Amino acid sequence: MSPPPPQELRVVISARDYEAVRHLFQEGLGLRAIAGWDDPDGRGVVLDAGRATLEIVDEPQARRIGEIEAGRADPPGVRLAFRVTDTPAAGERLRRAGARVAAPPVETPWGHHNQRLSTPGGLPLTLFHPHVELP
Repeated sequence: MSPPPPQELRVVISARDYEAVRHLFQEGLGLRAIAGWDDPDGRGVVLDAGRATLEIVDEPQARRIGEIEAGRADPPGVRLAFRVTDTPAAGERLRRAGARVAAPPVETPWGHHNQRLSTPGGLPLTLFHPHVELP
């Protein structure tokens, strides 16, 4: 018998500029706050990002994705990807909210419309809209 799966995946971003990163995700991407705190020991917010999945790729695939989305290979590490309904519009909202645009939107070989950006602290972000649903 396999163990029950986790009930939630929570990605925790430790931000040097808390307000800029919070603003980026809340205002730029429209994520709704479901919990938060602001006390003498620190501040934090939990944002509802919809359904979570965990994608694991090897280094050659990470390089390929980085070259397609941003014109350069990605270093090993974490990248957040958000499925959106309109990649260019979501990218523009994020840019206005403080994201750095790494590259314009692209059509990927796997049938998605993607755009690469990054947070004020440099965390890579991908916006994606599938034209083709993968199995």
